[in-house]
Amino acid sequence: MTQSVKDIVSPEEWAIRVDLAACYRMVAHYGWDDLIFTHISARVPGPDAHFLINPYGMMFEEVTASSLVKVDLDGNKVLDSDFDINPAGFNIHSAVHAAREDAHCVLHLHTNEGVAVSILEDGLEAFSQASLFPLSGLSYHDYEGVSLDPDEKQRLVADLGDNNFFVLRNHGLLTCASTIPDAFLFMYIMQRAAETQLLAQGTGKPLIKVPDAILAGIQSMAKEVLKSSGGQMAWPGILRKLDRDYPGFRS
Repeated sequence: MTQSVKDIVSPEEWAIRVDLAACYRMVAHYGWDDLIFTHISARVPGPDAHFLINPYGMMFEEVTASSLVKVDLDGNKVLDSDFDINPAGFNIHSAVHAAREDAHCVLHLHTNEGVAVSILEDGLEAFSQASLFPLSGLSYHDYEGVSLDPDEKQRLVADLGDNNFFVLRNHGLLTCASTIPDAFLFMYIMQRAAETQLLAQGTGKPLIKVPDAILAGIQSMAKEVLKSSGGQMAWPGILRKLDRDYPGFRS
């Protein structure tokens, strides 16, 4: 009888698998997915530099804890899977995981609003309260084409620096964090900020920016505030919602 993935991996890895599958399902719930073409990855607990990423070809709403593919930083599967991984997604996510010990989860999306803001010369601006949190630690990476060139990794992580909010020009948004709930919260906030900005700009009316003094104050405290708020508090409720509305992600 074939062993299940849950029987093979450690309890710590299984917990990460469940949270990561939940994150995929919530991205699908909000309509932020792009068929099979974006990624959320999470580092596997333990001494090896292994991380989990979505099986290439599976819709986000189909992802389960067992279906996630475990790979090393060279893209080699370290646990048998019938699925491959997207090489462009691997290039971006492996670069961040390798460079940032604190980046246990990396979330990258191609939402319409995120791509639109990435195209704007001024990028994300201080128009809403939500925008202030990304602006406390936001950086940009210029577009270099489909992310298949290994040499781009060094430039990408240099642009990211120690920030948790990242705009890939002409491409989309990326967040990273020490936990899956926090990476999801960061993307939720940045996505909402992008949506609000585009709605306001679309009116064609004069816009009021948050005063520089308020922005500076937020920037000085937001990183510390975000470490202890939101992600972990909201996550149990998110899991309950998924159990009610989208059961199966835990399998």
